[in-house]
Amino acid sequence: MFLVSIICSCGTNSGHKKSDFSINTNAKKNTISNSETLELSIENPKNHTIDSVKYAINNVSISEHTDLTNMKLGKHTVKATVFYNNEQQTATKNITILNSAAPKVYTYNIINEYSHDITSFTQGLEFYKGNLYESTGHYKESKLRQLDYKTGNVIKNLNLADEYFGEGLTVLNDKIYQLTWQKGTGFVYDVNTFKKINSFKYGTSKEGWGLCNDNTKLYKSDGTENIWILDPKNLIEEDNIQAYTNKGKIVGLNELEWINGHIYANRFQKNGVAIINPKNGAIIGVIDFSPLKNKVKQHETLDVLNGIAYNPETNTIFVTGKNWNKLFEVEVVEKQ
Repeated sequence: MFLVSIICSCGTNSGHKKSDFSINTNAKKNTISNSETLELSIENPKNHTIDSVKYAINNVSISEHTDLTNMKLGKHTVKATVFYNNEQQTATKNITILNSAAPKVYTYNIINEYSHDITSFTQGLEFYKGNLYESTGHYKESKLRQLDYKTGNVIKNLNLADEYFGEGLTVLNDKIYQLTWQKGTGFVYDVNTFKKINSFKYGTSKEGWGLCNDNTKLYKSDGTENIWILDPKNLIEEDNIQAYTNKGKIVGLNELEWINGHIYANRFQKNGVAIINPKNGAIIGVIDFSPLKNKVKQHETLDVLNGIAYNPETNTIFVTGKNWNKLFEVEVVEKQ
């Protein structure tokens, strides 16, 4: 996770050459906590007479003493533009910003258990206006469904074309947004009719994994530590956050759910959920749901937990897994 310094130049008169300058920081092994102040200075081995220095992180101006409290976590590039003798050169250095606190650990209490289609390879799960919607995976088996969560009955069903592997979904303003895995394509449907309205291509993210929304923006995972922020009007990836703890990045972010101002993320091949601050990517909590897998029917195609939905009408969370025969309604509590 530690990065090496990259030095480049862009002198106005001297052409492209190795920079005469480099950046010094107080980031030990290029890693620093967001509770610290980033201290920057210039290494000037040729003793040029420096007129001024401008610093930036990810092209946003900063000072040589920068409070990192409100900075996004993860890997960032610090750039220094050095002005000297009517010339200028740049130097860059990569740093990693970690969260200052370890995640809190949560557990759960089961409130109810409901039937769930054991053949559903669950990839996305979300409540909207009291109805439960589900996206399932596998080639030639992927579906979009509306469910009666109390009985497990399928109210509406749409089969995806054989070439698509269904992934996460979210519902906003009467539109269902559904991802597919490796085709770089997502779909938009009318929530009432399941009629396809549109399709969209991914941007920097190469795959589709999980999806949720905050009533304004969409949040998309791609199996890495990145969560991409999309404009629902044009589906362009406008920005991203990186999921980090106080020790490092957390990859394999999968199915997502927006719950009370935070992003809850299933982790690939794990039976747990990370609670993420959407402003900076900090993982502020983890929930261990691993005992739930032992409470469902054991069979050859049984897979991990994947599917988390918040029901605002009951103020409870619903979880299931890939090819699980049960849907669990739970309350999350801090572990003592």
